[in-house]
Amino acid sequence: MHTFPIFQEIPLLRPNTPLLDKVSEPFQLRLLSEEQLAQLSHELRSFLLYSVGQSGGHFGAGLGVIELTIALHYTFNTPDDRLVWDVGHQAYPHKILTGRREQMLKIRKHDGPAAFPARDESVYDAFGVGHSSTSISAALGMAIAAKLKNTSRRSIAIIGDGALTAGMAFEALSHAGDIAPDMLVILNDNDMAISNNVGGLKNHLARILSGKTYNHMRDSGKKVLSSTPNLMEFAKRTEEHVKGLMAPGILFEELGFNYIGPIDGHDLPTLLRTLENMKELKGPQFLHIITKKGKGFAPAELDPVGYHAINKIEPKPPVVEVELQHVKTPKPKYANVFGQWLCDIAAQDERVVGITPAMREGSDLIKFSEFYPKRYFDVAIAEQHAVTLAAGLACEGMKPVVAIYSTFLQRAYDQLIHDVAIQNLDVLFAIDRAGLVGEDGATHAGSFDLSFLRCIPNMLIMAPSDENELRQMLFTGHSYNGPASVRYPRGNGPGVAIEPEMSVLKIGKSRRINEGKQIAILSFGSMLEPAKTAAKNLGASLIDMRFIKPLDTQIIQSLALTHELLVTIEENVVAGGAGSGVSEYLRSEDINTPIIHLGLPDSFVAHGKPADLLKQCGLDAKGIQVKIEHHISQQRTDYSSLGASSS
Repeated sequence: MHTFPIFQEIPLLRPNTPLLDKVSEPFQLRLLSEEQLAQLSHELRSFLLYSVGQSGGHFGAGLGVIELTIALHYTFNTPDDRLVWDVGHQAYPHKILTGRREQMLKIRKHDGPAAFPARDESVYDAFGVGHSSTSISAALGMAIAAKLKNTSRRSIAIIGDGALTAGMAFEALSHAGDIAPDMLVILNDNDMAISNNVGGLKNHLARILSGKTYNHMRDSGKKVLSSTPNLMEFAKRTEEHVKGLMAPGILFEELGFNYIGPIDGHDLPTLLRTLENMKELKGPQFLHIITKKGKGFAPAELDPVGYHAINKIEPKPPVVEVELQHVKTPKPKYANVFGQWLCDIAAQDERVVGITPAMREGSDLIKFSEFYPKRYFDVAIAEQHAVTLAAGLACEGMKPVVAIYSTFLQRAYDQLIHDVAIQNLDVLFAIDRAGLVGEDGATHAGSFDLSFLRCIPNMLIMAPSDENELRQMLFTGHSYNGPASVRYPRGNGPGVAIEPEMSVLKIGKSRRINEGKQIAILSFGSMLEPAKTAAKNLGASLIDMRFIKPLDTQIIQSLALTHELLVTIEENVVAGGAGSGVSEYLRSEDINTPIIHLGLPDSFVAHGKPADLLKQCGLDAKGIQVKIEHHISQQRTDYSSLGASSS
């Protein structure tokens, strides 16, 4: 086997890739000899490191599937054979080999490729994916369709990076085992899943179990023993026992899959032989491979979590000596404010427990997990379980805090309603990444939480406009008797000083930022900063609404009776959002003051820098002002037309 040096740092200069330069489509990859594939793997790994250094993005999981990606496109006839990637950030090498190599230098930018597979981006992306654990269900659907259409097209699901911990994956495995389609599931086990027991014997065993001779003997034996049920059952259990001693696959065998593995996912010859054998097998097949996240890049191998993704590598600026008093302290991220609050409240209240569906680092639960390990629960990629686990804890008098991204909470909506809200349980939801998240795109944007939360009875909904508001709202939610939620954006706040003392806010009470005339702007959460500029330029009143449910109806009514136009602003879709709640209240009171709603559009917002996306949606200061002025101008035109027609 060829060996290549391990990269110690990300190359800043474009690497020399003579073989990779010949491959812009997978059919060109299949023209290479097997002996050339080791060199291609090295070149692909070096280009992936270089391209992510230029653009930023995910790369740890991608480095771990270099050999697998090559083997899959070499063995199967893509795009006719369907590759369904799960988790999507494993797919960077796949994108490079499928005609998007040069575009990868702009991945996650507005005019570049998406961070995850996208059907509208390439025919090789068989299924769009942002969240995890969907691949087996999707590939099963494709396998059923192939059978109904009487085609020989193959479906392959590649699941990994912890995605097998979600219940949806096991639901799909159970269904597939029951109806026995021709499909292949590949578990990329990179120390986030099941086993690390790999060696020459395992690889040899996998070649035997996937080979034609063994499977012919297996099928022949079934035919011979089918007339003798007792012997048939004995033979089946004997086979399972032997496999169980040598491979950790009994669970998958019991679900109806033919389990092969585990094998070394970086051993290309073994991968090629095994995949070639399994391609010819009928029924549901399961291949378990062991890979190393960050393979080939030493820092990522040592710290796979820290190097899950990186920012763009910028040239190092010249060292300039500065006086200490002029060095600015960086503003904390909203997630940091939450992480510190959770530690503080846990020190005061021993009932507090923290729950996260595999988002310890992203939600900044690191310190909490270290200080309070017995009260910290990472349930892996299992959002539904996380919510109902919190409900069970609340039933016993605990005070669970579920730290979850807005887009991930969507996956546990049924549990949110049935297990928490109906029972009016004390569960606090710290909803991170609310609103547009930027480069990760539509699959990760928290565009809908105000809409889907607002219609749930018993739910308290708050949105902070700055860091201190977040801390106080979290404490308010903790003190509230019933389900409560605080939704906050990704990244940094405006830099407001955070008060160490925690106080309970008056439920449903807004705060007035400035007094104006004619126009009143009602800002929800993160929109306050651009709204301040627009309000100043327009001479408008400005209110930080704070609460989405319950609304401050007193201030809404007062503003409606003293102003000519109301404007609501939110970083959520307009449909069913906070502004809709304001209109609903006004109609219920038969108040007809004109109102316009500004928010995210009725379309999925693509990836790009957050500031650019907000500007695109008209939610920067200038966009807000222009929309309000346009509405006023349109109203005046309409009134003039009405007066002219009356005369």
